[in-house]
Amino acid sequence: MIAQTIQLSLAPVFVLVAIGNIMNILTTRLGRIVDRSRVLQKLYGETSGAAHDAVVTEMRFVDRRIQLISHALLILVSAGIGIGVTVGTLFLGEMLGREFRIATEVSFLAAITLLMAALVYLLLETRLVARTLRLPRQLLELHRGEL
Repeated sequence: MIAQTIQLSLAPVFVLVAIGNIMNILTTRLGRIVDRSRVLQKLYGETSGAAHDAVVTEMRFVDRRIQLISHALLILVSAGIGIGVTVGTLFLGEMLGREFRIATEVSFLAAITLLMAALVYLLLETRLVARTLRLPRQLLELHRGEL
């Protein structure tokens, strides 16, 4: 029976691997954002006028990105804990000779729901980046047509 329990726990463990990979992506993005925020903080004191306003605007976007990624990471950690509870209930049930079906189902469903919520935060963050990193139209030289 323990072999069957191990087989049952493989699917949640694969979800846990996916959660870890997404967390790795998010922490890498967060590191880059923090680096950019340090540059902006330096520029904040060195600029004035329109350049200063541009720095402040970008700082606001950077702050929002940090919030979104931080929320996504918190939710992913919670999802990981849910997967851990799922696997734990599978093995605990095997050891005690009982089924904790409801606890297992609820923890797995909660973990998947949290994973999807974290992905929404990732989507929001990437959409924010796409919206803020538009190239100025004058640099595109659209008057020249296709090159």
